[in-house]
Amino acid sequence: MFFMQGIPEIMGVVAFGLALARVPLRWGIIAVAGTSLTIIIFMIRSLPLSSFGLHTVAAALILALFIIKATRTTQLNSFIAAFASFTTLAMLELVINKSFISITNLDQQVFLSNYLLWKLITLPQAILMILFALIISKFKKPDKDAWKI
Repeated sequence: MFFMQGIPEIMGVVAFGLALARVPLRWGIIAVAGTSLTIIIFMIRSLPLSSFGLHTVAAALILALFIIKATRTTQLNSFIAAFASFTTLAMLELVINKSFISITNLDQQVFLSNYLLWKLITLPQAILMILFALIISKFKKPDKDAWKI
């Protein structure tokens, strides 16, 4: 279940970061990067010493490194794009989860304890991140020579 929700969400995060960095969206590369990053996040979250949020910081750093290595974007712009992408995801998660709880009048503990419901509610975040990436890419014209690979 983690991967069903995680892969599209992280693909959206990768696409959003690339769009902010003015890199053309290549969905094959985005799919591989998103899947790989999701697996890394899963492994980090599985560690016994992993505290809340460690996986997010690690993922943002890995995304920044991916953008630096795979594109001609500056290091500063890569870090800004990666952290802005994860910040946007966090904001979307907060808004969507709070809205769902408010609309359904479900107790937050019931919502959090139902793993399937929790994962299904987060799917709109993935869709919105991908849509935002497409919109940004339309208005912030990508540099056609941005990819190194």
